[in-house]
Amino acid sequence: MEIKEIVTYYLNIDSNLLEVTFRTIDDSEDTLRTDNIDYSLVTEYGYDLESESFDFFGSESDDDMFSDDVELDNEKLISFLNEYYLVNPKSLPKSDLF
Repeated sequence: MEIKEIVTYYLNIDSNLLEVTFRTIDDSEDTLRTDNIDYSLVTEYGYDLESESFDFFGSESDDDMFSDDVELDNEKLISFLNEYYLVNPKSLPKSDLF
């Protein structure tokens, strides 16, 4: 089992939960898997998923400064999920057709 792509993710800062929807290499394009993972596990596995911003010109709008959305690095997220499900294969969510 290997993660092929991240479809969506959302980090709820208040509850410290990462909701992620993804496909494995064995899944068809009509298949999705969704899981909620305690974000503290990410650091326990040695990952820092927050995307680094290189905004040298200050183009960030006032709305972005107050957004609850946290941008994560997709490649690091895939690496974390691959390791997490390798160690915890029973935690892999079942696939759902959409």
